[in-house]
Amino acid sequence: MSRFSAPIAEQIWDMKYRFRAADGTPEDGSVEDTWRRIARDLASVETDSARWEEKFYGALEDFRFLPAGRIIAGAGTARQVTLFNCFVMGTIPDSMDGIFSALREAALTMQQGGGIGYDFSTIRPKGAEVRGVAADASGPLSFMDVWDAMCRTIMSAGSRRGAMMATMRCDHPDIEEFIAVKSDPARLRMFNLSVLVTDAFMEAVKSDAPWTLQFDGRVYRTLPARDLWNRMMRATYDYAEPGVIFIDRINAMNNLAYCETISATNPCGEQPLPPYGACLLGSVNLARLVAEPFEEGAHLDEEALDDLVATAVRMMDNVVDISKFPLPEQRAEAQAKRRIGLGVTGLADALLMMGLRYGSEEAARQSGRWLRRVARAAYLASVRLAREKGAFPLFDADAFLMSGTMQKMDDDVRDQVREHGIRNALLTSIAPTGTISLYAGNVSSGIEPVFAYAYKRKVLQKDGSRSEEEVVDYAVQMWRDLKGDAPLPDHFVNAQTLTPAEHVRMQAAAQEWVDSSISKTINCPEDIAFDAFKDVYLQAWDSGCKGCTTYRPNDVTGSVLSVSEEKDAAPAVVASGMGEPREPHSDVIYMADPLDRPQALEGNTYKLKWPDSEHAIYVTINDIIISGRRRPFEVFINSKNMEHFAWTVALTRMISAVFRRGGDVSFVVEELKAVFDPRGGAWIKGKYIPSILALIGGVIEQHMIAIGFLEGEGLGLKNDPQALAMAAGEGAPGAVCPSCGQFGMRMIEGCMTCPSCGYSRCS
Repeated sequence: MSRFSAPIAEQIWDMKYRFRAADGTPEDGSVEDTWRRIARDLASVETDSARWEEKFYGALEDFRFLPAGRIIAGAGTARQVTLFNCFVMGTIPDSMDGIFSALREAALTMQQGGGIGYDFSTIRPKGAEVRGVAADASGPLSFMDVWDAMCRTIMSAGSRRGAMMATMRCDHPDIEEFIAVKSDPARLRMFNLSVLVTDAFMEAVKSDAPWTLQFDGRVYRTLPARDLWNRMMRATYDYAEPGVIFIDRINAMNNLAYCETISATNPCGEQPLPPYGACLLGSVNLARLVAEPFEEGAHLDEEALDDLVATAVRMMDNVVDISKFPLPEQRAEAQAKRRIGLGVTGLADALLMMGLRYGSEEAARQSGRWLRRVARAAYLASVRLAREKGAFPLFDADAFLMSGTMQKMDDDVRDQVREHGIRNALLTSIAPTGTISLYAGNVSSGIEPVFAYAYKRKVLQKDGSRSEEEVVDYAVQMWRDLKGDAPLPDHFVNAQTLTPAEHVRMQAAAQEWVDSSISKTINCPEDIAFDAFKDVYLQAWDSGCKGCTTYRPNDVTGSVLSVSEEKDAAPAVVASGMGEPREPHSDVIYMADPLDRPQALEGNTYKLKWPDSEHAIYVTINDIIISGRRRPFEVFINSKNMEHFAWTVALTRMISAVFRRGGDVSFVVEELKAVFDPRGGAWIKGKYIPSILALIGGVIEQHMIAIGFLEGEGLGLKNDPQALAMAAGEGAPGAVCPSCGQFGMRMIEGCMTCPSCGYSRCS
């Protein structure tokens, strides 16, 4: 009998976590094999490995403990990838050599699958003097563009783009440019941005005091703090960035304040880390621990929670020893402090099973109690590990116990830490769990509310036809299984019906017992007034949060996924302007499998000439017509220059394979045009082309424009389905997922996430 409670869970496992040989043959015959592989590898460093393998397997069984995706996919595979999710890179030196050395380290880290954070406050502002070369500095934003280009060309762990976080202090002279940069939709697309907000700045905002922008002891200008705050808020209101990190609060509460200073976080913000800091993640699935769900006696099995947390801490501590690291500095940092980030998922579902309304004061109190129990169990388990294996190398009892987190910890925990030490410097974090929550049966993500009780997931077939399957929230499915057709109780609420204040209340309740930070999105309605929106951030500050991320859907950020809680709602239709109604999105076809090639196709051949090259390159692009619309189907690249043979054949096969999968394949153009030849590019027809590959990308782009697939250079799909739907009075269906091609990307846990396949831009 399958362990999976929903079809999508098995699909996620098969697609993302199932170990396969190099030729694609499955090595994991079942999800039980996956659990066994992970348990065996994590127990390999134990003296009694057989005993701990069984204990670890029991924790993984039935999706009770969910290690982060990198651990599920990588543990026990012997692949040269890191099992750590989060990295903050070293401090960027304010010199050309130091900056590009830091760029190289970032590339190596992303290549192994790590998401990275950087503080760009250390780079001198734009216009500052560069001594010795009689020039002015170009500023940190110009170097962020270089990082952005690098990230676009690195495949993270061979499967997805790297994710990056950039931070800048609120007193840096270029902070205004940093705040406004996302108003250009083509710039810094690979970055999440957050402002490091200090206590002094928040006090200046509240008192309407002046604020000084300075660097290296030099004052550049002074402006009203509220003006800068309003600029920050306006950018976030319009573009969903930058986020806000209360950096002084983070450092004050840090267990390791005595030996490190934090100035950046990982891409989703749940892990504030020092230079070269690294952290791994895992989540306890609270939805699997509720006994007697939806009954009068519904309760969380707290003894089972304690035991599961203790086992999870030991498993994660072992990951520190078995994981690969991109850089030796990261290994040294991780082993000196043995940071882990244990969190929870399924919290909203657990509350629903207990009859509590997410966002209510009672739900916040219950969440706080659960997370306090998690923290207590985690710290006690780490103390027991310290007695057995030793405390983390930089442990200093007096300094550690004086930290903000430890000062509020229970006295018996403090006494044990003082007597025996502690194995892990920090233990708790609430991380994004979009994909692993789907893998666990579509439980609610992290501490987020349920986004939708159910939604339709389109599965498109080889012939372009569509089939649909319903994806149901775990708690809702359990209600149906237990109660049949009985209507959902009033306490069932979702992200669309909650107020921003209720979101803040839940985040603050969780933050009190999380020693790192929390990845959470505070959803705001599109029509929220700007002053009310600003107040959300002040509420977050006043209630003790370490940061704040909001999402307000609009024409720039995109709409959230449209959902209907009505089971039999009629399908929406959009007037096509051609006499017949049609389904939304029918002009862009996404295939689960590639289409078969017809006997004949129409196309065009383009002749390209690269300066100083003896032979021309010929690019042939053939098109297919689907639903009356023309789209690229295959590419052939030929040249008499045999030096080009291998890469042109490879490029032909790869691009054609992408085209035959369907969807918005215009990203192929972006990737090719972003390739820079280290030997230098060329000027062609008055335009600088950075490489031959970029030249080919430009030709493909022009072909897409000519056939009506693209609006124009650098623009999106022609007859974009979102624009058509909105023009016909429908809500925007949401952004297209670059992984599975389905509509409905939504902001969750601080990052755009796909509800259909779990793809996240930040992991």
